[in-house]
Amino acid sequence: MRVRTGVAVPVAMLLAVTATGAAPAPAAGPPSAAGTAAGAALSHCGARERVSVPGAQFQTSACLPDMTTAALAGTRYTDSTDWSPLFAKGTKNPSGVPGVQIDGYFPDSSRLNATHGWKHDAQFVIRLPDRWNGGLVVTGAPGNRKQYSLDPLISDWVLAQGYAFASTDKGNSGPDFYTDGTRPGDAVAEWNSRTTELTRAARKAVQRAYGHAPRRTYMTGTSNGGYLTRWQLENHPELYDGGVDWEGVLWTEGGPNLLTYLPTTVAYGAGGAGADDMYAAGFAPGSEFLWPYHQTAYWGLTQKVYRAEFDPTYDPDCPGTSAGSTTAEILAPCASDASYDYAARPRSVHRAVERVSLTGGIGKPMITLQGSLDTLLPIATDSDVYARMIDDQRRARLHRYYTIEGGTHVDGLHDTYPDRLRPVLPCYRSAFEALTQWVERGAAPPASRTVPRPASGDVVNSCALGTTSSGASAAG
Repeated sequence: MRVRTGVAVPVAMLLAVTATGAAPAPAAGPPSAAGTAAGAALSHCGARERVSVPGAQFQTSACLPDMTTAALAGTRYTDSTDWSPLFAKGTKNPSGVPGVQIDGYFPDSSRLNATHGWKHDAQFVIRLPDRWNGGLVVTGAPGNRKQYSLDPLISDWVLAQGYAFASTDKGNSGPDFYTDGTRPGDAVAEWNSRTTELTRAARKAVQRAYGHAPRRTYMTGTSNGGYLTRWQLENHPELYDGGVDWEGVLWTEGGPNLLTYLPTTVAYGAGGAGADDMYAAGFAPGSEFLWPYHQTAYWGLTQKVYRAEFDPTYDPDCPGTSAGSTTAEILAPCASDASYDYAARPRSVHRAVERVSLTGGIGKPMITLQGSLDTLLPIATDSDVYARMIDDQRRARLHRYYTIEGGTHVDGLHDTYPDRLRPVLPCYRSAFEALTQWVERGAAPPASRTVPRPASGDVVNSCALGTTSSGASAAG
C-alpha cells in the first residue's frame, strides 16, 4: 500500500468526478437490529433480517419501516451530506418502502472510509424490500463518495419499483483515494473488482432472503458509477441483464481520458490557455457560464488526484501523500499540471491507464445518457467517443445513446441556472424503464438521439426519451 496520511479531510467527497461540496458525515455508531428508525425491529421482515452476505468480514442488519431517504435522512442508515448536492430541488422521490437494510464491509487493508466509525474500506449497503419484484440493482459510488451517495438518485426509486438494491464504496473513497494500493492504477482497478464482488455476494444474499436468485440483475451508476457500468458489461456480462450508464467516465490508454483534457483547464485557470484552447480540448461552446464554478471546485482537484493515481512520479510533492487537510488545499490545483502532457509520459503511465481502460465491447444491453453541457466530462471526449467505440466493436444493437440537451454533470447546478440547465435524473429514470422493457419484453427503446430541453413543464421530474423504435430485440 502506498503511504497514506490519517488526516480527516473536512471535504472528503468534494469531488474528483461528481460532487459539489459536501463534507463527510460525522462518525456514527454502526446500525444494529435493535435500534431501527422506528425503535424495535419489526416483525414484517421475518427471516430476511438474518440473511448473511457471502464473503463479508462484518455485517449488521436492521428491519426498517421505510428504507427511503424520506425516513432515513438524519439517521445512521444513510448519509445526507454525501448526496444532498447531487439532485435538483423539487425532485420528487417515493417513500414508504419497508424492508431489511444490511450494512457491512468485505476484507480490505485500507482505512479511508470512516462511516459508522468503522474506518474500513469496501463498505456496502444492501436493501431488501418486503415487496420484491424479483430484480436486483447494483451500483457503485460516483466520484470518490461512499456507499450511500446514490440513495436519493437511484435507491429510493428502484426500491419503490420493488427491486433489491446494493451499493459499494468501491474499496476506497475521498480525495486521498489515490494512496490506496501498491502500483499506479491499483485504486481504480479495485473499483471494478469490488463491484464484481458485491454483485456476486448480493445475488446470493437475495437468493437466501427470498428463496430464489434474482430473475434480473441490472448494473447502473453515474460518473465513476457509469464507468463501472461500462466496465462490468464489458468484462462480466454474465452477471447482468443490462445497464444504464449515466455520464460514465471514459478511460482509454491512447486517449481521450481525464488526463488528456483536464491539464488545459489548469492552464486556463493560470492564464496560460484561452477559450479556443478549451474548445479544442472538448469543452462545449455555450458551457462558458459553468467554467468559473468548475475551475474553483472540480478541475484542479480532479486532475491532480487522478494524475497522482496513474502517474505519481510526475510531481511527487503535489499532491504528495495527501490532497490536503483544508478545503483550500484540497481544491487547489498543482501548478505543474498546467503543462502535463499525457501523450509524452512514459510507457509505464500508459500501461497503468490501460489496466482500467474500456473497449466498447459490451455484452449486454446498455443505455448511455450524458448532458450536452457536462463541464467536468465533456461529452465530445466522453460518451460521443464511447458510442463510437461500441459501434467499432459491432455492438451497436446492444446500445442506445441519449444526449440530454442542457444537462450537466451534477443536477444540483440546475437550481443555480434553472433557465439554462435541466436535470438529467428524470431522463435517467425514463431510460431505466426503457431498459427493463427492452430486456424483459423485447421492446426496443427509442433510437439514439438528442433529447431536447423542454420550454415548459416540470423539467425536474419528467423526461420523454421519444417514441419506441423498431428493430430486433436485445436478446441473443
